[in-house]
Amino acid sequence: MAVSDRSNSRGIVQSMSELSRATVSRLPRYLRLLEDAEGIRETVSSEALAKAAGANAANVRRDLSDLGFQGTRGVGYSVSDLRERIRRELRIEERRLVAIIGAGNIGTALGRYQGLSRNGFDVVAIYDNAPSRVGNTVGSIEIQHLSDMPDDCEGGCFDMAILAVPADAAQEVTDILVEKGIRSILNFAPQRINVPDEVAVHQVDLSTELQILSYYG
Repeated sequence: MAVSDRSNSRGIVQSMSELSRATVSRLPRYLRLLEDAEGIRETVSSEALAKAAGANAANVRRDLSDLGFQGTRGVGYSVSDLRERIRRELRIEERRLVAIIGAGNIGTALGRYQGLSRNGFDVVAIYDNAPSRVGNTVGSIEIQHLSDMPDDCEGGCFDMAILAVPADAAQEVTDILVEKGIRSILNFAPQRINVPDEVAVHQVDLSTELQILSYYG
């Protein structure tokens, strides 16, 4: 099962599987290389995977060993087999249905981002409660009123959610999503959210990331 950060009702981050957070953070980078190599070459070396992930070959071998995946000495790893193994571990062997909550600048940009679809994530709904936004389209998706979200969620319209709402609305929207069965949330709101242990949350705080980048630059 894939790993993600989880914040429980006390705000404590917990792990969802035996894989380390560092290992899981490298898996998508390995996968990107493998996707690019599919149909071009049959095997890939640990050195090439390490370069793609900004790691070293020892990290790669340990990560893949933790996945139960072994390469062949002097040959490397099967591109197709490793690709499928990582996709299965990340639970993206089938396409995931995503809703974006909030149609402001971030939500609209995410709704138009073609990379989501290329990587197996289909944005199927966008919600907002501003009259000036409801009814507009983002790409091919019409923005629905936020009041439609609970029924759509309960009806299985989507199984993952991206929060792009103001800080003061983040917890209230999260509570509705959790109540209706959503267990995977990507949070762009500038506010930590509290969820039960069984819900996976990943926080993306753009201002914090820029502050960290500023230190190094």
